Amino acid sequence: MSRKFKRCLITGITGSGGSYLAEFILKVEKKIKIYGFYRSNGYLKFLKEKYKKKIKFFKVDLKNFKNIKKYLKISKPDLIFHLASDADVKKSFDYPIENAKNNNLITINLLEAVRKTKINPIIIICSSSEVYGNVKKKNMPISENFPIMPINPYAATKAYQDLISQIYQKTFGLKIIITRMFSYTNARRDNLFQTAFARQIAMIENNKQKILFHGNLKSIRTFIDIEDAMNAYWLTAKNGKIGEIYNIGGKTTISVKKYLLKLIKMSRSKIVCKKRYALVRPKDIALQIPNVEKFKKHTGWKEKVSFGDSVKKLLEESRDYVRKK
Repeated sequence: MSRKFKRCLITGITGSGGSYLAEFILKVEKKIKIYGFYRSNGYLKFLKEKYKKKIKFFKVDLKNFKNIKKYLKISKPDLIFHLASDADVKKSFDYPIENAKNNNLITINLLEAVRKTKINPIIIICSSSEVYGNVKKKNMPISENFPIMPINPYAATKAYQDLISQIYQKTFGLKIIITRMFSYTNARRDNLFQTAFARQIAMIENNKQKILFHGNLKSIRTFIDIEDAMNAYWLTAKNGKIGEIYNIGGKTTISVKKYLLKLIKMSRSKIVCKKRYALVRPKDIALQIPNVEKFKKHTGWKEKVSFGDSVKKLLEESRDYVRKK
């Protein structure tokens, strides 16, 4: 089984993950038409300049149910990737009501609009490993049937997104597949610790900053490269089974501190670090290691980019970003 698609819709296309995903799909599937829903401009200019004939953009606030229906009828996608979300974990502690209102409403609006318009696409719900919360070491690696126990407001919204999608699949028959992505490198998203580190190093190298600030360095995560992550999303659509939930994650498990030290070793300047307590989350995940055997078996996915190369790519993209700024 390998599905073919003609019309792909990405919600949150101008965000970091959405822009990378659009680029990846257009690289591997030349004939597909991409449609993008966006609210904030983000990487809109970048995508328009590079892919002006291959992507059709619609400015749609997913909190507006009527507009979603309107533009679903226009775009008629046979594949939807739901990436739109306010994904700032630290900010979700400061503004939990706003975070919940946005993330919960945009998801149920999208699912209900798909149901009402009867367009019947494959829907990939891009959830997060954050839904698992703090799992004890004895229960590692984490499998998809492990209970979800979020420990931050953002993760609670992803748990809602996850659960409401299961209801729409089982009760209303929507063709939904859920992915739970573990940590991955994303040079376009500055509220990820690894990106924040890399950008600060680039700033220090360019004499625009003197000290690298960090939060909690004790958390241990498993990483994959952005390209492997986007390939995983694409293979979910192509080969994943309807109604399944898939963990997506890598083989490299490393602490935040060791990740930072690896970046510092690649720096062209001396890096002085300092803890900033404003960056520390009130509650943080200590350890997350995924079991991805089901995903590999169902989709044929495997990692291609080594951890070392991934870290280099992150730093180089961050240097480019700082230079252009």
